[in-house]
Amino acid sequence: MGLDEARVQSFLATRDVVVLATVQATGAPLAMPMWFLHEPAALTMISVGDTQKVRNIRRDRRVCVVAEAVGAGGEIRGVTVQGRAELLADGPERRALIGRFHEKYRGLERLWAGKAMPANRVMFRIVPSRVRSWGLG
Repeated sequence: MGLDEARVQSFLATRDVVVLATVQATGAPLAMPMWFLHEPAALTMISVGDTQKVRNIRRDRRVCVVAEAVGAGGEIRGVTVQGRAELLADGPERRALIGRFHEKYRGLERLWAGKAMPANRVMFRIVPSRVRSWGLG
């Protein structure tokens, strides 16, 4: 199974928040809720650059992302993505992704006081090495 599978993409399209786990220097996990974009080849996230999760990624690129939902009947559906995070430099691709973040998260312009990604933010892509899902049909 891959991130590009239609059932996985459809499920991720219903989620606004996922949980990102990074590896701390001690080896312990750090799990944080994150806004994200999904596409068949990767997940993309933005964070303040001096946060612990970003320091963890700079030191150890291994990450895991979990998205889960419980239906009205109690059925559980979800996806986990294990992979590596790659920081994205400024350029046309990153600017296009910023536009997609604004489309998905309407409060972002107010939070950032404009459309430009603040200088203290970093964008990173998660390239999957393993994708697992449950309950997606």
